[in-house]
Amino acid sequence: MKNKHSYLLILLIISLSNGFAQKINSLPIPIINESNIKTSCPFFTKNSKGIPVISFAKEINNKETVLCYSLFDSNKKKFLNPTVIESSRGVELHGENAPKIIFKPNNEIIAVWGINNASEKKKYGGLVKYSQSFNDGKTWTKASDLVKNPSSIDQRYFDIDLLPNGEVAIIWLDNRTDTDKEGSTLYYAATVGTSGFQNEKPIAETTCQCCRTDLFISKQGKINAAFRDIINDEIRDMVLTYSDDNGKTFSEPKRISPDNWKINGCPHTGPTMTENENGLHFAWYTSGGGSGVFYCNSADYGKNFTKRNIVSDKPSARHPQITSLNNKDVFVVWDETVTEKDNMSVKIGLQHRDKNGKIITTKFISQKDKTATFPIIEPIDNNQLLVAWSQESTDENVYYKIVTIN
Repeated sequence: MKNKHSYLLILLIISLSNGFAQKINSLPIPIINESNIKTSCPFFTKNSKGIPVISFAKEINNKETVLCYSLFDSNKKKFLNPTVIESSRGVELHGENAPKIIFKPNNEIIAVWGINNASEKKKYGGLVKYSQSFNDGKTWTKASDLVKNPSSIDQRYFDIDLLPNGEVAIIWLDNRTDTDKEGSTLYYAATVGTSGFQNEKPIAETTCQCCRTDLFISKQGKINAAFRDIINDEIRDMVLTYSDDNGKTFSEPKRISPDNWKINGCPHTGPTMTENENGLHFAWYTSGGGSGVFYCNSADYGKNFTKRNIVSDKPSARHPQITSLNNKDVFVVWDETVTEKDNMSVKIGLQHRDKNGKIITTKFISQKDKTATFPIIEPIDNNQLLVAWSQESTDENVYYKIVTIN
């Protein structure tokens, strides 16, 4: 018995010394704990002071939808009462096309969201709107159209990030195209001072029409845009295009992984990327050469990619999101259908990898017998992470957990 205890102690010391131990608060916390209110579509960012912020859509009495956001209190370990963005009323509830919020260094806040725009030409069309606040969220401008061109009747699956000059960049999928080939066009624009988004331009074509895009500005200032491309009219694989000149030009899209997934349809699950001291790291879903969520990295920022490896080999694994902690270890979250004793539920997976991408731990962190989808992840500090997701209970609501890496 003494030897057994010594062995367990040695394992614990090794685990702690390598930073592998994880502590997860026991139960997820609802973002709003009120009856007759549904919440969904969570998104993480940080304000100009580095404080984590969560935005989410709120639905009241199955009628009215509006975008809200809340700051994280690091002392109380919870999110504060949310701020409602009044100009966002009518926001579309869509986990793959979630509304987003971003803070500029000058304290301007920009909220971006989608609305429905169904028409005879585009049954499932949508538009992108945005609003600005110049007084710390107290008031917001009237909702503006991202695209002014009337020939654009479908704008969706957008992403935003902060440029080195303090402006905000945005990418989105647009119906406007100069080719007869299937797919949407990837557009790019950036804010100019207080004038909102300006100077839109196409940067890639034949994009898969219904998968989220991912925009990531590296510490070097490189603008990286990842999306699912339609290659040779039948392959739908993930690609990366980037700009080294602040968005003036973009590289030819290059496949992150040669999955060769041939599918005549859209899987509604896009790519995700992050950065650490070893370069860019990616996660995505495919059914090419095996189904599931996969991972790879690029030490030279998009010129070459490592061979992919499995995050989850379950065909039901979807919607990965990735981040790095303290510029080193990498963490991936995703949702996945799990069957236990004839009970089926959708759970949130969390995988911890070292700075080189080697797997350390993999576990589920959401509640049993609950349907949890569209997870997001954000560092709090050098050893803590926030994970949030949409969860069905009595009504759909956003829940979150704090994960501590010792």
